[in-house]
Amino acid sequence: MLSTVKTQQELIVSLGLKKIVAKANKDFKPNGTKSYVKAMRKFGFTPTLAGPYQMVTREHKDNGKEENSNGHNSISKVLRKKLSDGTLGNVPAEDQQEDLEYLCEVSIGTPAQKLMLDFDSGSADLWVVSTELPASSREDHTAFDSGKSKTFKAMHGYSWKIEYGDESSASGDVGTDTVTIGGLTIPNQTVELAKKMSQEFLQSTGDGLLGLAWSSINTVSKCFVPKPQPTPLDNLIANQTLPEGNQFFTACFYSTRDAGKDSFYTFGYIDGAFKDRPIAWADVDNSSGFWEFPSTSITIGGQKTAFSGNTAIADTGTTLCLMSDNACKLLYSAIPGAKYDESAQGWVIPTHVTPDQIPEIKLAVGDNDFVLQAEDLVYGDADNGFWYGGVQSRGSLTMDIFGDVFLKSIYAIFDAGNVRFGAIPKIEANQNLGGDDSA
Repeated sequence: MLSTVKTQQELIVSLGLKKIVAKANKDFKPNGTKSYVKAMRKFGFTPTLAGPYQMVTREHKDNGKEENSNGHNSISKVLRKKLSDGTLGNVPAEDQQEDLEYLCEVSIGTPAQKLMLDFDSGSADLWVVSTELPASSREDHTAFDSGKSKTFKAMHGYSWKIEYGDESSASGDVGTDTVTIGGLTIPNQTVELAKKMSQEFLQSTGDGLLGLAWSSINTVSKCFVPKPQPTPLDNLIANQTLPEGNQFFTACFYSTRDAGKDSFYTFGYIDGAFKDRPIAWADVDNSSGFWEFPSTSITIGGQKTAFSGNTAIADTGTTLCLMSDNACKLLYSAIPGAKYDESAQGWVIPTHVTPDQIPEIKLAVGDNDFVLQAEDLVYGDADNGFWYGGVQSRGSLTMDIFGDVFLKSIYAIFDAGNVRFGAIPKIEANQNLGGDDSA
């Protein structure tokens, strides 16, 4: 059970807990197809609907000389794009939405070096742009310099590597240092320093990523043997910095159209605007490393359709909401003029549609249903009089991905201490579908 309000307030004061503002990137321009390609790249799923982007099987011949090599050939899926002549080619970096919508300030080292990181509940690495990269590769980033930190300790023989389906990758060496987030100081936190980064990573606006999934999917290894390292949340619990009953973090996202409202995270406490409201809990299965919970129905205009055994993960590092093809068909068939656009590889909605023409849509989180806001179902401009839908096909994935499009409709609580996910409805009174910004 979460701590009482009195105990929570005492904890905030005693630990100096602070709200972590997830700063909206003013340069972020939502592009539906690019965001979908980014999700394909992250999760490596094969599309089940027609479009220019496909996953193909490739055999990788390992000569034993590459970093993290094990000397064995392997089979992997590679993202490819259908070219004008019908052949398949590489996916250009500019075809992917690498610009980040939200970034959070994190301090690393002694004295503190401040970086802007992407908080991602769908991964478990804390990696940063570092001065080990060539100067030309970090011109648009703040790079962490381990040599200037008195508390940095190298972990000799350890390395890390993140590689996605389009063959983009980031890798480097590993150390520990003092990390501060939201007023909490974490000594000896594993930090992964980028030594090599492909263009897809370099063009991102952030300085790295802070993973908030379960540590089983951390990519650190020693002499090619996986050695997953604890995440910041793991260490806050192991060090007993966060006491029992407060071993959680929360995420609260707003659209940039919601004037005067900052998106934010908290660690160890419920924000005051939500502390008196009931929380709906769902048990989490973390065996795959994700915040995965049952999501066995979709309700559209009051009509509930069951999907027995279905699950979803809450992923702050994915923009779109990805669901089964059957769920997508049900959803968009209820919106006048909505259709699947093969060229955009996604479902699109006519721009003349008004909020009252979009039926109430509810997604299941455990035993409870939560409204997905109409304004977030409209993700971005798809050209030719259409918007790109915020809910898209999950392809060959066997679980749904509840990204920011859904998370903006709730106040989300990721309770690691009790292995559960909590949600409080957070619906805007006015639903704005249009304007220059549909993020």
